[in-house]
Amino acid sequence: MPPEVQRRKLVHHESAVYPPLARNARVHGLVRLKILILENGSVARIEVISGHSLLVNAAREAVKRYVYEPTLVDGAPKKVWTEVVVNFP
Repeated sequence: MPPEVQRRKLVHHESAVYPPLARNARVHGLVRLKILILENGSVARIEVISGHSLLVNAAREAVKRYVYEPTLVDGAPKKVWTEVVVNFP
């Protein structure tokens, strides 16, 4: 599912906590993740596409708590894969 479609269906998200080690090392940037959203809107799987290793775990921890509106196909909820980006400015 295109990321922009799923982004509009996001009903709950938590901001990622900037890891102290990354902050002290002045590491910043984007973490790109591929996620599987279940029929109930919860995140079931998270795969790392790219991002600094000091930021990846914090991004995963935040994204696993995301909740989406279910994606309906022919009126029935379906699992979908999409991508999310977590920014550490």
